[in-house]
Amino acid sequence: MIILLVDKHKMQNKLITLDYIRGLIEGEGCFTFSTQYRFNRKVPCFEIGMHARDMDLLEAIRDRLGLHNKIYVYHYKSPGINQGPKAILIVREFAQLRNIVIPLCYNRLKGNKAKQFNAWMEKIGADPMVSPRFKFLYKMHKWGHFTRLSENFVGQRTI
Repeated sequence: MIILLVDKHKMQNKLITLDYIRGLIEGEGCFTFSTQYRFNRKVPCFEIGMHARDMDLLEAIRDRLGLHNKIYVYHYKSPGINQGPKAILIVREFAQLRNIVIPLCYNRLKGNKAKQFNAWMEKIGADPMVSPRFKFLYKMHKWGHFTRLSENFVGQRTI
């Protein structure tokens, strides 16, 4: 009898396509800003969150995309609300937004999430509280840089 040991994360990574991840982003993702009150600045961020029971799925998405972020688990305790814990992957780092998140989503989302993404890109360029470093993302958008990156990202459907 032969017994094979399989790493579940490696197996999940092979099964998760970029189109599947985009679908989850359209349903569970958010393009927003976090505020650094100490510096009076806004930082663009991408979040995807779901019930904590799907933590393995968020870890597989993070690993498939090559992100280095921690997944946070929040326990909501509000009177009269019976809500389970929520696991959230938050990406705020310039390099990961520029090289992974934006090319993955650029001109590839549909419906309301596409509108949210485009409004987020415009706000990065227009909001004076956004750090000048992150304003470079907007300039790259206007120069057409992400169109080229997005086209290259398409060929990477599975590992």
